[in-house]
Amino acid sequence: MTQRLEVVNEVTIRFAGDSGDGMQITGDQFTNTSALVGNDLSTLPDFPAEIRAPAGTLAGVSSFQVHFSSFDIHTPGDSLDVLVAMNPAALKVNLGFVKPNGIIIANTAQFVSKNLRLAGYAEDPLQDGSLASYQVFPVNITELTAHALADIPDLTAREIERCKNFFALGIVFWLFHRPMEHTIRWIEDYFTKRRRPKYVAANVSALKGGAAFAEATELFATTYEVRPAPLQAGLYRNLTGNTGLALGLLAAATRSGLQLFYAGYPITPASAILHDLSGYKRFGVRTFQAEDEIAAAGAALGAAYGGALAVTGTSGPGIALKQETISLAVSVELPMVICNVQRGGPSTGLPTKTEQSDLFQAIVGRHGEAPLPVIAASRPSDCFDAAFEACRVAIKYMTPVILLSDGYIGQGSEPWRIPSVPDLPKIDVPERPAAEGFAPYLRDPDTYARPWAVPGSPGLEHRVGGLEKSDVNGHVSYAPDNHETMTLNRSKKVALVAREMPPLEVHGDPDGGKLLVLGWGSTYGAIRTAVERCREAGQSVSRAHLRWLNPLPEDLGDTLAKFERVLIPELNLGQLLTFVRAKYLIPAIGLHKVQGVPFTASEIQSAIEELL
Repeated sequence: MTQRLEVVNEVTIRFAGDSGDGMQITGDQFTNTSALVGNDLSTLPDFPAEIRAPAGTLAGVSSFQVHFSSFDIHTPGDSLDVLVAMNPAALKVNLGFVKPNGIIIANTAQFVSKNLRLAGYAEDPLQDGSLASYQVFPVNITELTAHALADIPDLTAREIERCKNFFALGIVFWLFHRPMEHTIRWIEDYFTKRRRPKYVAANVSALKGGAAFAEATELFATTYEVRPAPLQAGLYRNLTGNTGLALGLLAAATRSGLQLFYAGYPITPASAILHDLSGYKRFGVRTFQAEDEIAAAGAALGAAYGGALAVTGTSGPGIALKQETISLAVSVELPMVICNVQRGGPSTGLPTKTEQSDLFQAIVGRHGEAPLPVIAASRPSDCFDAAFEACRVAIKYMTPVILLSDGYIGQGSEPWRIPSVPDLPKIDVPERPAAEGFAPYLRDPDTYARPWAVPGSPGLEHRVGGLEKSDVNGHVSYAPDNHETMTLNRSKKVALVAREMPPLEVHGDPDGGKLLVLGWGSTYGAIRTAVERCREAGQSVSRAHLRWLNPLPEDLGDTLAKFERVLIPELNLGQLLTFVRAKYLIPAIGLHKVQGVPFTASEIQSAIEELL
């Protein structure tokens, strides 16, 4: 039979199986290969919090979704063209996302009575006709992997079974005409470094075996091609948001000439920042894994006192533990960046799932009047720019800055055009003050920043600590008027950050219209896609996205006033909505979602259409 080749513009694939089935590696390798082919892409990893959740259960399903295309895209896709289901639970959890007539590749070896029962199936869905509206390809991936590895010696049955993810990947590679060379090189490098050479041949054989099986058996009547997307000329790499944060911090250290010090305590989904930065010792980066969140925040503040570019990172409950130290950073007025990769809460909550529910905590979560700038990244590649900007503002205004990301963009990825570091703006560091006439709270009249007096500098000795200081001379002071002056000074310099913001960019009808969709953080992609779809249909809807959440842009109120209605989608119960309503006294409308997963573009599109 001759296969038909169909050229399509975009495809969404989800690899799903048990948390030990290697679905994250499988999806990651497909993503990297698609990036090398030149596609635009967006990913959505999704996995349980438990290292090994109960096998075969719905709670134990791990998945990796990749949306790749021949044009510019902004989301990991609303629905699936292809689902690879390694067991019944993976099929049960993900079937509702598959398009009608979509492709399902199912590992039949796992569709046994025990696994069917664990997934809640009374009958085998591969046999009972319930999947008639899909293209189902039952493949005994486990058994075929064993055949592919039959000539490789010294492999246990368990080791052979663990190669089945690469057999499945080989099938999908063949279906979409993806080259295997990059993945083969990755396998060789990964297992060689770990001194496990026998796994190189095993996994490469499984990968090639999957592709050979698909070709030899003529499993698919149609194969698909997604051609490269037109991208701006340059050198690209695939980038997760967490890696983007790490590189943005490193770039800020390079352009400021300061030593980067990062202190953190392992916490999902922020841990990768610490992992990444620990690999840059050759650039002078110092990393510290502390015994807890409080110690990490304290170490970072101490590094700031010592003159370093100080950063700490965490998520959800970790930011709550750091708040007392952040308040101290506000009081002593030292530059420090706090990265919060948000996850579902409260408490331990949903450690591996995304949410935007720490905005209140970021803006008003401290004791006393303790304002600080808050910036939010909007997509994986934007994490680099947001980290760079957070560092610049922290140094210029001598203030802690909270940088908000979340699990969706922190672990998701997209192509990123690698910038030339010398072309990045230089970050000016205040000159060390002269000893003559030095006063620790003698402020820069333009920024209200106090001098950065590094300890050990003769003549710059001064007091630090949480007790209120006297304006200018920095002595401990309980004077009522002084406390009010210092409180206003700290507040004013945060407000001054708004002067540096460019005019709020409105996409659509900048002079006003029926509806403005106002977003922040990781809702960017879904909002942009939804608004573009509605405008193509002739609807009067525009969008704007906030980069700084505190202070808000000076022209936000005027912008909001130009529109009849304002819609604010958030992955919380309306936190930005509360601030906007309170400050601008407009009846903005909220669109809320707290399910641990990001908005789809279709959800926001439906909300827009209901309002127009």
